[in-house]
Amino acid sequence: HPFEGMQSGVIVFVCLLAYHLLAVHVDIPAPFTDDCVLDHGTNLYDPKKAEQVRWYDIDLDAPASGRFVQIAKDYTDSMNALIQVVKDLIVPVYPNAVEFIDDIFGEMHKMLDQPYRDEIQGIADASGIPLGQIVMYNLIYEIIAGCTSVVAADENGSLFHARNLDFGLWIGWNPIGHEWELSRALSNNIVNIRWLRGGKVLYKSNNFAGFVGVYNGVKQGKFALTANARGGSDHPVMHWFAGETPNAKWMTWLARETMENDNTYAEAKEHLMSTELLSNVYYILSGTKPDEACVISRGHEKTEYLTEITSRKDPWFLLQTNYEQDGWVWWIDDRQMPGENCMRKLGKKNVGFQGMYNVLSSRTSLNKLTAYTVLMRTDTADLETYLQNCSGDCWGW
Repeated sequence: HPFEGMQSGVIVFVCLLAYHLLAVHVDIPAPFTDDCVLDHGTNLYDPKKAEQVRWYDIDLDAPASGRFVQIAKDYTDSMNALIQVVKDLIVPVYPNAVEFIDDIFGEMHKMLDQPYRDEIQGIADASGIPLGQIVMYNLIYEIIAGCTSVVAADENGSLFHARNLDFGLWIGWNPIGHEWELSRALSNNIVNIRWLRGGKVLYKSNNFAGFVGVYNGVKQGKFALTANARGGSDHPVMHWFAGETPNAKWMTWLARETMENDNTYAEAKEHLMSTELLSNVYYILSGTKPDEACVISRGHEKTEYLTEITSRKDPWFLLQTNYEQDGWVWWIDDRQMPGENCMRKLGKKNVGFQGMYNVLSSRTSLNKLTAYTVLMRTDTADLETYLQNCSGDCWGW
């Protein structure tokens, strides 16, 4: 295989990221008790704040190399700043890290599927950021993102789908500002996208500028989808680097292809359950009926667990973090129980954008890693994105 030499280099890169997890002392603020906003009788939801996140149109009928050019030009400085956070951590340990990223990830570009290969090339050309760094930027999210997703039905049976994206653990703790540097840099790169086909909106998502995958999306009258990171004991991505699994999909690219090509909840569910993947993931899927919601717990080869909303203790909502449903949860990262307790306080009669936002703005669903909250409604395809920052006394993750 022409890229056999890349595997050892990639392992070095991943180990350098792990070095910071093991070797850097992080002064996390003292643990504080869970806190549901609803207990205080306050409302943090303000639709005007959604206007802080800009909207862009991506025309899927246009040449792939030009689809993300405007976003890349508008966000070149903030994309550079985000990449610089990673480089600043690694270069002191590995002085040749930048050359490694440019060379190895640049070569990796040749292995990427279309249209992503051309889209990423177009982003690099438009921004002037080296191609290898844009490839790294697109792949790193597959490995280290955390999240809380929730689907809930209101009294009329309409489904609301929401999530917090947590990102940047162990990458640049600021002991003065008590925040993760990568998380804060990420908030400057968040955009909303209308994906067009035939001149019409096919679906909506929110994205990172320069990122071609989809973490969250809603297709009007069809389904909504979020993807949460899931741990695993093996490293299937390494098999792809070695050329052993050329047909496997990156998790955010499979999510995007599902949004683009499937037209029903059942089709999307089957696609997400059966396609070979490169990384473990939880796909949280919702349709248009109150019983159409599930968590698909994926290994890279197959679906290992399927959790339907109707099987839950409270069959009107389903909440998923980065752990198995009803399984072991790391005690210093328990977002599941606080989130479920807050949802029960919200109640089915108060389900909506306001209620879901307040739940996801409560500790510990909201923490120092949280970059944004996205709210989606499946039947209308309404989508709102809110920049989040848990200031003051919050958990570090």
